[in-house]
Amino acid sequence: MHEKVDVLIIGSGASGAAVAWSLADTKMRILCLEQGDWVKPTDYPTNGRDWEARLFGDFAINPNRRARETDYPINNGTSPIQVVNFNGVGGSTIMYTAHYPRLHPSDFRVKTLDGVADDWPVDYGTLEPYFAENDRMTGVAGLEGDPAYPHHVPPMPPLPLGKTGKCFGEAMNKLGWHWWPSDSAIATTEYDGRAPCINLGHCTPGCAQGAKASVDVTYWPHALRAGVELRTRARVREVTVGPDGLANGAIYYDAEGKEHFQPAEMVIVACNGIGTPRLLLNSVSGRFPNGIANSSGLVGRNLMFHPFAHTYGYVDEPIDGNTGAQLSLWSQEFYETDKARGFVRGYTLQLHRGAGTIVDAIANTARGFLPWGEAHHDVYRTLFNRKLGLSAICEDLPEEHNRVTLDPVLKDSNGIPAPKIDYTLSDNTRKMIAHGVARSKEILAAAGAKHVGSDAPMLNAGWHLMGTARMGTDPERSVVNEWGRSHDVKNLFIVDGSIWVTSGGVNPTSTIQALALYIADNIKRRLADATLFD
Repeated sequence: MHEKVDVLIIGSGASGAAVAWSLADTKMRILCLEQGDWVKPTDYPTNGRDWEARLFGDFAINPNRRARETDYPINNGTSPIQVVNFNGVGGSTIMYTAHYPRLHPSDFRVKTLDGVADDWPVDYGTLEPYFAENDRMTGVAGLEGDPAYPHHVPPMPPLPLGKTGKCFGEAMNKLGWHWWPSDSAIATTEYDGRAPCINLGHCTPGCAQGAKASVDVTYWPHALRAGVELRTRARVREVTVGPDGLANGAIYYDAEGKEHFQPAEMVIVACNGIGTPRLLLNSVSGRFPNGIANSSGLVGRNLMFHPFAHTYGYVDEPIDGNTGAQLSLWSQEFYETDKARGFVRGYTLQLHRGAGTIVDAIANTARGFLPWGEAHHDVYRTLFNRKLGLSAICEDLPEEHNRVTLDPVLKDSNGIPAPKIDYTLSDNTRKMIAHGVARSKEILAAAGAKHVGSDAPMLNAGWHLMGTARMGTDPERSVVNEWGRSHDVKNLFIVDGSIWVTSGGVNPTSTIQALALYIADNIKRRLADATLFD
């Protein structure tokens, strides 16, 4: 048995890294267990010419396709949206696009404003200082003054618009619609030892330059220097409880499959909106026969994705192709509720650059735009580096039937049950998707685009995993309280996207990390006055 630690964190991704760094100044002994491993920047696909091919293999965004030893399988065969994640130090920030918006103030008051879902037990004002702290730690590039967005001052100037951005801006201006340089977790100047972006290419398969703010290059170096221990290739099977009903550690498997017990005074779960309910439901005991922290029966329920409606077209003049960060502009023209549209809540339009040469060729062949034979190269010349793409990232309202359970048959390589996803699109979401596609086509028409098409909802777009261990003040209607502590187990905390009450219409990473810092701060304040477990 290992020596007991004060704090055991499970998961080293966006939230696990942030909470580890924040708690490090307490001088407690902190250990983080990560089922994956460090990923060397030299191993990223963008170091080689075969980087696009590797997007279909060892760096595929879908873990079922990627199937690394450190991945776990996911049964989402009946879902219109497939789960997308990455297991390793840094979690899915290794492969995210680094689009980095915050939730809006209205997102915390959905019940009050629109009569649906629930209000959060925290508000934007409470989290604002943690957003600012996270921006500093991460290094966020953006432009102050967006009229459709909470006021803030990004630490770095925005990413350059490029030819694609200019094309979008002119089209949006014709329509009189909002657009703005988006917040991005990508260095545009030297920042905290990181070099600025040099436009190597698509950001998703890892940033070899180190400009993209994955937490392995932001939070973790600071946390490790402060004394936090990070143990890799440690796949946790269950959180254990003692006779007093408190969490007392976790059982995990090492790289050789050997079982270990790690004792701890406090346990913090940071495994994302799929991995966290999977772990909690698998942590069964006499006291918790339906899974730890699950007296409400809500662990795994209210799963929210962000359904993506992708629309694309091709313009006559060459633009940026896939050079540079994929996302540098957004429009929040349709973010807030307008009941005249026939649905509640709204979406962000992400305006992005094109795909890589091979991916675009494969996609256009499948769409029927690109023929085989003599005309192949001539037609492709009219498509190459000419793509405009828009994605409507739609708010997904919580519904209890959308859920994560344990699969009765499918297991990972250590015999731990895999998560099973049951998810359907609501009528509200379908209407929102249709509206987003229609508005996207209007933008493409204003830009003079041809060969316009859409993919809605995108299948492999389950990047954002939220809601499966929601926060709230009522133990019968939530899993954790307003500062992330389990209602059932007073020394068990959850800090990832599973605690979200509603999903908003923006990428969640910035808000997930602000929440993690907020929860860490509450832990520290309550430790100081000895009220943590009251």
